Order: sequence, then C-alpha cells, then structure tokens
Amino acid sequence: MNGNDITALGFTGKAVGLALQAARSRAGAGVPDHDITTELAHVQHHPETFTDDPDYAELARELLALQARVPDTLRDKPLPYRQWGEDLIEESARAQMDTAMRLPVSVAGALMPDAHFGYGLPIGGVLATDNAVIPYGVGVDIGCSMRLSVLPIEHLERDEEMRLLRRNTRFGAGGSWERKVRPDHEVLDEDTWREFPLLRQLRDKAAEQIGTSGSGNHFVEFGTLSIEKSDLGLQPGQYLALLSHSGSRGFGAQVAGHYTKVAQNLHPKLDLEARKLAWLDMSREEGQAYWAAMELAGRYALANHEVIHERVARALKVTPLVAVSNSHNLAWRQQLPDGREAIVHRKGATPAAQGQLGIIPGSMADPGFVVRGKGNSQALESASHGAGRQLGRKQAERTLDRKAVARLLEERGVTLLGGGIDEAPQAYKRIEEVLARQADLVDVVAKFTPRVVRMDSGKEDI
Repeated sequence: MNGNDITALGFTGKAVGLALQAARSRAGAGVPDHDITTELAHVQHHPETFTDDPDYAELARELLALQARVPDTLRDKPLPYRQWGEDLIEESARAQMDTAMRLPVSVAGALMPDAHFGYGLPIGGVLATDNAVIPYGVGVDIGCSMRLSVLPIEHLERDEEMRLLRRNTRFGAGGSWERKVRPDHEVLDEDTWREFPLLRQLRDKAAEQIGTSGSGNHFVEFGTLSIEKSDLGLQPGQYLALLSHSGSRGFGAQVAGHYTKVAQNLHPKLDLEARKLAWLDMSREEGQAYWAAMELAGRYALANHEVIHERVARALKVTPLVAVSNSHNLAWRQQLPDGREAIVHRKGATPAAQGQLGIIPGSMADPGFVVRGKGNSQALESASHGAGRQLGRKQAERTLDRKAVARLLEERGVTLLGGGIDEAPQAYKRIEEVLARQADLVDVVAKFTPRVVRMDSGKEDI
C-alpha cells in the first residue's frame, strides 16, 4: 500500500503517515492488503479499541485527538434562526435547517424565502460556524454564481441572439470546448493548482471546461434590462443584456465529493441525520486545504462567466457598459453582530451586505432582478439566490404538461434552446412572491426579462 491508497480510505494530515507506517508493519508480518484495508477501516471508526494495539496504537491516538477537538454530539435543540417567507418554505427544508442549527460548531443561521430541500444544508440556507467549514454547507457546485452584462446595443434580432448563444456557449455535465477553440483564462495559471495533489489532478479537467456551463438550472440568455435606479451607473431605461448562471463544473464537484468524505471520516460518530453536514476544522490541514480549493473553485466559476460574456461581446464587437456578478454557493469569513468572526456558508443564497449589488434570477420565463443589499444582520447579510423550486425534478417530469409549458413560453415571448421539463417555470415559486418576502433584505434596482434562453437539454425536453 502507498500514500494514495491511504488517502483514498479517508485518512488525512498526520494520520496518513501513521496509517501507512502501520500498514507496512502489518504487511511485513505477512498480512494481505485487503485484510489491512479492513483493519484500517476498523481503526478509523473505532479508534478507542486500538489504543493498546502494537501496530495501530499511535494512529488510534491521533484519530481520537482529532475527535476530541469538537464533540460529534448534536445539541438537544436547534439554535434559534430567522426565516423569510415562511409560508413559501417546505417543511423538509426547515427540518434540514433545524439539524444544521444543532451542530456543535453552529453559531447562527437564516433561511431564505426560496428555500427548499437539498443535500445537507437546504438550498437557501445560511449557516455561520465557529472555526469550521462544511463542504456540503457550500454545496456540490462550489462557487455557483451569476453574471449580467449590459450591452451598448439597442436591439438584436431574435435569430441573431439564437446564433450567438449556439456558437458561444457549451452546456452539459461533460460539456467542453473543442481543443482548437478552447479558451484560456488567468485563473488556470494560479499557483494554487500546484499546492495540493487533488488540485494538480483536476487542473486539466478544469482547463477543458473553462467557459462552459453545466446542466440543471444553468443558463445563458439574452433579454431586456429595465433599470429603475442609477445604482448601475446608467440612466434609467431599457437596455439589451446578457445573463448567465453557471458554476465550477466537474472540478468543483470533485472537490466537494472528496472533502465531504474526508469530513465524514473525521466525524464517524456524527448522528446519521447530520452526516452530510460533517465539518472540517479550519485550524487543521484538512480545513485549510478545502478552503484553498473552495476559493479557487469560486474564482474558476466566475472565470467561466467572464469567458462566456467576453466571447459574446467579442462576436458583437462591443464592450459591455457595465457588468455585475455574485457567487451564491460559497463560504466567507464574516464578522457577526457580536463582533466575533465566523465562517458564513451561503448555499443558494446571495450576499447582501449594505450597498452590495447582486442578481436574483427567476426562471426561463420569469424575470430576474438586480438588487442592492441592505445588510440585514439577522439574515447574516444574505438574500435569496432565485425563486426556489416548488416541484422536485422527478415530480416536474411526472406531472407537468409539456404543451402547457410551451404555451407559457410563447405567451411570455421566450425562445428556448434546450431546457428540460424539470426546469419549466411551473416547477418554481413565483419570483415576485419571493422578492416580496425579503423587502428588508434587498432593494430592486433593475429587472431583467428573458427573451432567448439557452440551457442543457433535460431528460424530457420541452
């Protein structure tokens, strides 16, 4: 066995070397590799029974020391937290948030009006923790984000908008650009890629997918931006705009999967209902490594948007008048109202500090909004990241009528390229209702009305 084999079992930090040392000792005694793997798993999950074992005692003590830092025991009751749009939030999302607020590392939280059930932390959940980061508190699509570019063009024909989106965007779980036209970006040259083995392995995949969008609710669309206030530095009026929603692609997903497993292995006794909320200590190597990878994935996701918008602008031979972007699947170091610093996870929530601009989209047929944050401390300076689902994907595929969806798109004047029935407007809450529930979190400064929308094709195309 080698170090990679040990790491694949979920050992991290100092425990990797101790596990490798123990494995070599057992191999020297003639124990087969598959038996050693089984033994290591037992040590990992029950280190207290190996503290006197001649081969595994040192490893067991290190694992116990890790566990002793913060007990895995949940609080009896969740800490109190505010909900916005409580009448719009499903009970399963509240139950997930309750579990998150019972974590021993949690210190504050909030639930946005677009909240719905997710993995670990609910989508629309905001969670502050003490010196700990939760990979599933950030989400699988690390750095999922929005970007809007206001273009200096009064009008484009619909056929031209369709052509531009087809030529300058790529979608799908494995989507990438052909090698001869593959774009580049300075984020791919950052030193962080070389600092950790996992990032070195993922850099080539990230380079293949730069400037592309995933599946699900990711999109690139042309539409009309109606500016109501001068926050964007432009006069009130109507403008042509490009809006995109994308994330960190396969790179971010693999970072999330790897470090979630690491966190779960560090907390083997964590209650089953909180298993996906296992955390990493920020003072230890594992937490620092995830944080570096997470921040890189956030920058990479924003770079994807930049490439997409630059390609379209270059094809039009224009420079955007202004651009706005924000991430809504990330963790930040943030000072709480009581003065202490915490790690604030926003999983499907838009940062909304005082004066901060952000984007809250609706659906393929509903408007999106540029907003200005009010810095509400009870919401941990956050707002919703969209309308939020009211039908799960499978439920939408089973129950929605494709002809009715097509009629709605036609009524709204929306041309759809791709897009599955699971992303139909009827699968989402009404964005106007969601915005109405958070008037104390954000002000609306502009409204984006979609016209030509490109998405990945779902299982059941509309």
